[in-house]
Amino acid sequence: MTAALQLWGGPECTIVRLGDRWRDQAAETGHRQRAGDLALIEALGIRTLRFPILWESVAPLRPGLCDFSRTDARLGELQTRGIEVIGGLLHHGSGPAYTELLDPDFPAKFADYAACVAERYPQIRRWTPVNEPLTTARFSCLYGHWYPHRRDYPAFLRALFNQCEGTRLAMAAIRRVIPGAELVQTEDIGKVFATAPLADQAVHENERRWLSLDLLAGRVTPTHVFYPFLVEAGIGAAEIAAFADGDAAPDLIGVNHYLTSERFLDHRTSLYPDLVPGGNGRDVYVDAEAVRVRNLAGACGLEARLHETWDRYRIPLAVTEVHHGCTREQQLRWFAESWTAAQRARQAGVALEAVTLWSLFGAMDWRSLLTREEFAYDAGALDARSAPPRPTALAHAAAACAAGGAPDHPVLAAPGWWRRPERLYAWCRDDLEAPAPAPAPGPPLLVTGATGTLGRALARIARQRGLACRLTSRDELDLCDPASIAAALARHRPWAVINAAGFVRVAEAERQSAACMASNAAGAGNLARACKAEGIPLLSFSSDLVFDGMLGRPYAEGDLVCPAGVYGQSKAMAERLVRAAGAAALIVRTSAFFGPWDQHNFAWSVLTHLRAGQPFGASTDIVSPTFVPDLCHAALDLLIDGETGIWHLANQGAVSWHGLAVTIARCAGFDPGLIFACEGPVRRNTALTSSRGTLLRPLEAALADWLRDVAAEPPGPGDEPLAVQSAAATAI
Repeated sequence: MTAALQLWGGPECTIVRLGDRWRDQAAETGHRQRAGDLALIEALGIRTLRFPILWESVAPLRPGLCDFSRTDARLGELQTRGIEVIGGLLHHGSGPAYTELLDPDFPAKFADYAACVAERYPQIRRWTPVNEPLTTARFSCLYGHWYPHRRDYPAFLRALFNQCEGTRLAMAAIRRVIPGAELVQTEDIGKVFATAPLADQAVHENERRWLSLDLLAGRVTPTHVFYPFLVEAGIGAAEIAAFADGDAAPDLIGVNHYLTSERFLDHRTSLYPDLVPGGNGRDVYVDAEAVRVRNLAGACGLEARLHETWDRYRIPLAVTEVHHGCTREQQLRWFAESWTAAQRARQAGVALEAVTLWSLFGAMDWRSLLTREEFAYDAGALDARSAPPRPTALAHAAAACAAGGAPDHPVLAAPGWWRRPERLYAWCRDDLEAPAPAPAPGPPLLVTGATGTLGRALARIARQRGLACRLTSRDELDLCDPASIAAALARHRPWAVINAAGFVRVAEAERQSAACMASNAAGAGNLARACKAEGIPLLSFSSDLVFDGMLGRPYAEGDLVCPAGVYGQSKAMAERLVRAAGAAALIVRTSAFFGPWDQHNFAWSVLTHLRAGQPFGASTDIVSPTFVPDLCHAALDLLIDGETGIWHLANQGAVSWHGLAVTIARCAGFDPGLIFACEGPVRRNTALTSSRGTLLRPLEAALADWLRDVAAEPPGPGDEPLAVQSAAATAI
């Protein structure tokens, strides 16, 4: 065992076949074609990388016809940088078009490919020929998600066996070229729990989770519990006996573990209205997340699974995938918990070599197991929506671990969502109603603007995310009074401050310029200077109206400000004062709000008129409508990441106010003919784009969610509608 726990890394690299098309994660996240990624990996302190040399990518057309050009360049750079490679040859795939998992010749074809790769790269010592063969077989041949889209047990077992046989033959071929080459075999070995009537099913699945490793280790003999299942599936005794010498046993077992790895089977299907029941042909049940079941809290988790694996095989281990596609603080909490669990397992005697920072550049559409092309991106340690990919707080935490330290961030004072009471399924709560999130421990975020749309939304989302938060009114923190600001900072001792307060009435700003400038500009400067004095990060919101809309295209962060009115001038001055204060400040420019929790916006006004059958007039000026929940989540992520400077955050898709109103009418099922255009003397375009990273999803997806939200959840107390002018913008 190594002297210290190592940090390994890996980019999500799945190439999976869906019918007659393939999805390539390295291409979809940009990693395949992007120069400079390896330097970013090295900067994290990663010295070992799970590196894909995938069959479908290198030899897609016919056996033996390999294009190593891209791989040559990257492996050469990795060697120069001194980063060791674990070569991966098949990652959730079924191979190129000339084979598939149920092809009798699949193992031999795969071994031939492995031999070609080994001859090309004899410097690689460690190999993972097939990643997670059991998981791939389940998703491809038991559940039908991936090619060949089968849903029967014999096909599942044959697919699993063919991958293991391919691994056995591949390692033999590799070792003929590279004597002493080592097998790093990965698998997700999450445990299954169940209600009493489903105990037999849980026992079956818990034995099945070891099947790939047992085969490779030569443990599947006629007395093995799965031996008769394999024979019944048409797998011959001689095929199974080929593993008996143990030559294919892993040299290191890679444990992949996710929050969803552990499952709970429950026959009481009515307790889970949001889950679709399944079954085994005999019993009907739901397959639920074990972390959401109260009495399993002590039995779940990575540490327990590491001990089980070590006790079963006594083969050195590594955690070869750690990833959580969630908000930034939850990613941090999951990584920190996994790192700590690995440290504890080592201290208890488990021969554990490393924890792998997986999905380095994020993942695309894993929320649907790649089966839907929604292009829903989950950031990794490096956010690929920026060019070059931007290190997140997770990257900083991992780098600290690689350097021998530990993750350190204020948000780690609170537990992950999987440790909070509101995570539980309703049936195992003390009260069937979901509890309000308890106040999170640790230093809080201090948010100004208790009476405003943005302040309330930020506080609401922060609390949902388990972020300690204090929302202040003007009585508690007056931006125009430095003494009031100092007192609030001393009282709450926040780790960061978010300024969501200010004068928001654009039209009235022309008549109340002094009040607008005092609130938006002078107040922002006061707060920035106070934060600088205390060393507290600051998030400040600005507006698209710092631009006059005459550029003729969307504005990026580097474009010169040129406000056309008092409101825009106040925001431009606020930006200058915040920057001049020298605070660690993140300035977020955003645009016209719409959201589910209040009616103080243009979109609600449109909907109100349409419901009443009234015509509605809207300007032809072009803007970037922004869904408030999306804005809040992205801004909080950037703040946690420690980002500074100006960022543009708006949903993707510039549209005129008139076009937005027509879209709302159509999507909500109203007559678009009720919407008419209000042409102004000049058509302005204050839409926002970003040169730093496009973080918010397309407008159409946000609008669809908003319409569902407003149909299901009317605004709460204190969210009464204002009188909204038909062509007015909601400003920041």
